[in-house]
Amino acid sequence: MGRIEEAKRKQKVYGLLMVLPSFLVICLMVLYPIVRSIQTSFMDPKTQAFSLINYQQLFTEPYMVANIRFTLTVVLFTVLIVAAVSYLLALYITFSDSWFARTIGKLYLIPRFIPTIVAVYAMMNVVKDTGALNRLVNELFHIDFKPGLMFTPRGLVLTNCWFNIPFSTMLIGAGLQGIPRSIIESARDVGAGRLRVFASMIFPLSAKDFLIATTFVFMGNVSSFTTPYLMGARAPMMLGVALQQEFSSFFNMERAAAISVFLFLLSSLMGGFYIYNNLKASKWDVQDD
Repeated sequence: MGRIEEAKRKQKVYGLLMVLPSFLVICLMVLYPIVRSIQTSFMDPKTQAFSLINYQQLFTEPYMVANIRFTLTVVLFTVLIVAAVSYLLALYITFSDSWFARTIGKLYLIPRFIPTIVAVYAMMNVVKDTGALNRLVNELFHIDFKPGLMFTPRGLVLTNCWFNIPFSTMLIGAGLQGIPRSIIESARDVGAGRLRVFASMIFPLSAKDFLIATTFVFMGNVSSFTTPYLMGARAPMMLGVALQQEFSSFFNMERAAAISVFLFLLSSLMGGFYIYNNLKASKWDVQDD
């Protein structure tokens, strides 16, 4: 017994030693910047003493309040549109046997392989008032069509959707493909309609993947920089652009740190909601077993 216990202890020590390098990298690359940013955000830019002035300015200055409201509005509409379109598209690709569905299933991930800055410039050349869309409509219908999407919230939401729908569809589609077709066919055999099958079986079984996709879309857009920097207006602006300006243009490290902490808290709230629902689902699974 003594040798067995000693061997187990050695295995635990070896396991900890193997995990230690990854843990140190996480501490150095993730935990330390977070702690440092929190510490800097509570420093007065003039006296370098502890102060709440950065957060007071963040939530009281009309300019920053407008940026926060603008960011949350763009992200909310992006999440809602992406969630709805991605779920419907994933349903169609998964449960339709048409050639069109198979074609979309092979092509919808192409935008994920295009570099972000290339895709944004391509979108700008299409939707700007003198872009490809304007020239195409003018050539076909002799109408000077101006989309009016550049430097507007609508343009940001449209571009964000173009980036996020393929990724979200992939996540949701993976969950839908894991649903056994046999239970759906059994329900249809006993007379359940499509809406009843969807509400009672398909959506509950894919809700976890739907939540994962929504969480990633929110966290990926709330602090986005490239798209709003190139296609967004100068005021109000997304918080990611405001953070960059405070850091590199105004050299206000303390306020930039406060913005970054606020963005981290927004992402943490969404991440916490996702973890809470996962833990609740796991609890129900254990009880069922």
